[in-house]
This record gives sequence, C-alpha cells and structure tokens, in this order.
Amino acid sequence: MEKDAKIYVAGHRGMVGSAILRELKKEGYHNFVLRTHKELNLCRQDEVEKFFAEEKPDYVFLAAAKVGGIVANQEALADFMYDNMMLEMNVIHSAWQNGCRKLLFLGSSCIYPRMASQPMPESCLLTSELEKTNEAYALAKISGLKYCEFLNRQYGTDYISAMPTNLYGPNDNYHPTHSHVLPALIRRFHEAKEAGLAEVTCWGTGTPLREFLYVDDLAEACVFLMNNYSGNETVNVGTGKELTIKELTELVAKVIGYTGEIKWDPSKPDGTPRKLLDVSKLEKLGWKYHTELEDGIRLAYEDFLNNPMRAER
Repeated sequence: MEKDAKIYVAGHRGMVGSAILRELKKEGYHNFVLRTHKELNLCRQDEVEKFFAEEKPDYVFLAAAKVGGIVANQEALADFMYDNMMLEMNVIHSAWQNGCRKLLFLGSSCIYPRMASQPMPESCLLTSELEKTNEAYALAKISGLKYCEFLNRQYGTDYISAMPTNLYGPNDNYHPTHSHVLPALIRRFHEAKEAGLAEVTCWGTGTPLREFLYVDDLAEACVFLMNNYSGNETVNVGTGKELTIKELTELVAKVIGYTGEIKWDPSKPDGTPRKLLDVSKLEKLGWKYHTELEDGIRLAYEDFLNNPMRAER
C-alpha cells in the first residue's frame, strides 16, 4: 500500500478496527476515510453503495462485525447471521464494483469444525460440523471469505481474508454476560476484588483449551498481510500457544490481584473443547506475534480501568 493511498477501515471504533487504525497511523499511512455506524449503516445496501461510489477507497480493511460471547450467540442466532452476512456482502460487493485495489476480510477461528485436527490448518475449513453455540456467526464469516475467494477466481480481484484467534485488548467489550471470556473475567474479578468477595463462580468446567492474541498484534499482522500476501486461501493469525480456561482464569485473577476462591459451574456451556490455530503459514510469510498473554492482560486491565463505558456495556 502506498502511504498516501485512500484507506477505508470498516468498524474503526471497535476493538479490531481501532487497533488497525492505530497501526496504520504508526506505519505512516494518513489518508483515511472513516464512518461511524450512525453515519453509515453497513447493513443497508443503498447506503454502502452510495458511500463507495462517492469515496472510492483504494484499500479496505473489513473489521466491522456483530460480535459476542456464547450467551449472545445463543440468544440471537438470526441477528448474528443476518447482520454479519448483510454488512460483509454489502462492503465486499461495493468495493469490487468501485475498483477497490485490495480488501482484507477479517473472520474468526470459529469458522473451523468443532472437532478439527489440532492445531487447525487453513485447509480444514468445511471438512466437518461446526460448533453449534456459534454456528450462525461462523456461517456468516465463511460466506464472507468465500465471496472474496469467488471474486478473485471470477473477476481477478486481490481480496484476502485473515482468521484471528480469540482477541482481547483496548476497546474490548466488558459486558458481564455478552462479552467474550477474557474481558468478562477481567470485569468479574475486578468487581469481586472491589466488593471483597470471598469466592467467584465461573462458567463451565474450566477444561477447554483456548488461544489468545493481543489485538495490536493482530493489527500489525493485518497490515503485513495487506502488503505481503495475495491468495484465495485464508491465513490464520494467532500465537500457536494455548492454555485451559482454568489456567486463564487463574492468570486473570493474579493480574487483577483477586485472592479469593475460584469455583466452577459445570451446568454452564464450555463451547468447543479446543481451538488452536496452526500459524505456520503466517510465520513462513515472515510475521510472528509479540505480546505474551500475561503482559497483554495487564494492558487490557489498564484499558478496562480507563474505559468510561465499561459499566454500561
């Protein structure tokens, strides 16, 4: 990408989009076209078509999405599928119609089968059944990355997709029930420490294995891929390291300084047993993560403490 190219970051106020914008600015890019959700509803085809026809960005980072944890996904299956499919199809299609030179679509590791071989290579996509708790979101993301692939094959576009592992960091959603596991734990242990609670009960058994990537590392990988990768197959973005939810919980409690007892409620869902990405493809391209988990959790906790919206989310 040229430093003065016009770049559209869709979802620039969210956790991922804001990190991509920070990284682009850090690397010397400066010609951005940005819209808030209030200014541009990406689920409305007419609004998206008008925006692209007027602005004609050279490059697009598609980081906008409707996201949430297990509870949010289970309660709003139709909403997650509709909103994500509509916004991604509108953006990708309008980008193609208006001569966008390159687009990066951001998916999620939940696109891979529930019982995929571990670590999960990019080639395991669509080889068996998805995890039911986030099937709607996964199907929407699969549709987006496949549409990029099909545009490349039919029209010769240069549209790529990246599949990040579980993310955390600045501008995360700390809602007590609708957030992902790591920010939810940060809030829960912070409030338990503040209230002097003797114990905290966490969901599930604590046995599932998970991988976590600091969002600023993802942003750096996205800019790297935009400049260094072209191809129809998606690219996994992660650390290649995993730990149990129990180990994660203990680490979050340690960082926050909560010293009470941690209990588990096995009546609550665990989700996929294991979700580790094979990141060898990305490493061969020349990129590797930087931020270790404990350091990242400290940074995320600082963000939580300085986030005025955390109580309302």
